[in-house]
Parts: sequence; structure tokens; C-alpha cells
Amino acid sequence: MSALPDLPPQPDRDCPACPRLVAFRSQNRTAYPAFWNGPVPSWGPIDARVLIVGLAPGLKGANQTGRPFTGDYAGDLLYETLTTFGFADGRYAARPDDGLRLIDCRITNAVRCVPPENKPVGAEIATCRRFLEEELASLPGLREVVALGQIAHKAVVAAVGDRQASFPFGHGAVHRLGNGLILADSYHCSRYNTSTRRLTPAMFRSVFGDLRGRIDDAGPHTVPAPGAR
Repeated sequence: MSALPDLPPQPDRDCPACPRLVAFRSQNRTAYPAFWNGPVPSWGPIDARVLIVGLAPGLKGANQTGRPFTGDYAGDLLYETLTTFGFADGRYAARPDDGLRLIDCRITNAVRCVPPENKPVGAEIATCRRFLEEELASLPGLREVVALGQIAHKAVVAAVGDRQASFPFGHGAVHRLGNGLILADSYHCSRYNTSTRRLTPAMFRSVFGDLRGRIDDAGPHTVPAPGAR
């Protein structure tokens, strides 16, 4: 069996690329010295067939723990759902040492640093895109991407070089991108979206149930040789 490729490049803990995010990081390192307070790296096996793309770390979620979707409500719903459909195993306890592991699934964010008010601006999304591009290019068995929210959806479409107009975002929508990847859309699993019923747990589970069916129909999990995709 061919050796797996190196892990995709991750931003440096003191990445200087986005001045506004750097300033906010500095404030948080003073206010919350025990927090991670840096770009949050992707998490999950490199040979995963599924990549989940969120928006950005939450201030007291991933920015605190250093693991995507860990420490806030969005992680409660996401990891419960992933466990239900066999994409995670163990007990999620909202901390990076809880023993939870991802199965055939990897998680990242369109923007790696926490933004003020959880709202990255366009320039920050564009600047961070190179890490998403490298992530997509580095996963040898990748077949599907799940975008949590419209910003994540647009970041994925841009990262593969496709036209936004050709792939409109919609909860439950499934697209085949120009490079052959499947892109599945969901509203973001934020507390705001669930509190307002824009997204219900049943709606979220439906996206991952359909994903589970497509992945199972695709056959055994094999990692192609380098250059085979």
C-alpha cells in the first residue's frame, strides 16, 4: 500500500496575514491567556473521504480548545450527528482530550482564526483560502465536502476554481464540482440557527444521513495511489 502524503500545511500559530484577526488574537491572549488563541488546525484522518468545512472558530469554542467545533453548542450538535452516522466514535466532552475520534471524516474551517463577533470579512476569507485549497488538494481519498453555511460553501467553490453562479447554496443541496468532488450544503449548526428553527436537528441529521448513504454506495474505503485522483 502506498504511504499517505504529508499532512496539509496549517497556519503558523502567529500567522500575520490578516491584521484585524491578529489584533483580535492579541486581545484574546491578554483576556484569555489559557485559551488556544491561534489559527485552529484541521482535525481528522488524512485518508478521510469526507471533509466538513465550517465558517471560523468560535471565541469560546475552538479558539479556546484548539480543536474545530469543540467547546460550543455547534460542536454538541455536530459531533452527536457524526457519531450517529458512524463518522465519529467515542464520547464528545467538549475538550480536545475527550478521546473522541473521527472516522473517514476530517473537519476544517474556511477561516482559521476567530473573528470579532464571529464575522470574518471578505478579505480574510480570501486570504485564508490557500489553506483550504491545500487541504482539498492533499486528501488522497476525498470524495465529498460538506459546507456548513453559505460562506463555507462559497469558500469551497472558490478554492476549486468554479463559478459561484453555477453552484448556488441551499440547505440540502448536493452539487458535483468541476473537479469531480461532491459538495453537500447545510445551514450552519450554530445556536442561533437552531434557536430560530432555521435549522432543526432533524434537518441536520438528514444531510448526514444522505451523506452516509452516498459514501456507503461508493464502496470500500481505499486510498488511491499518489496522482490517481
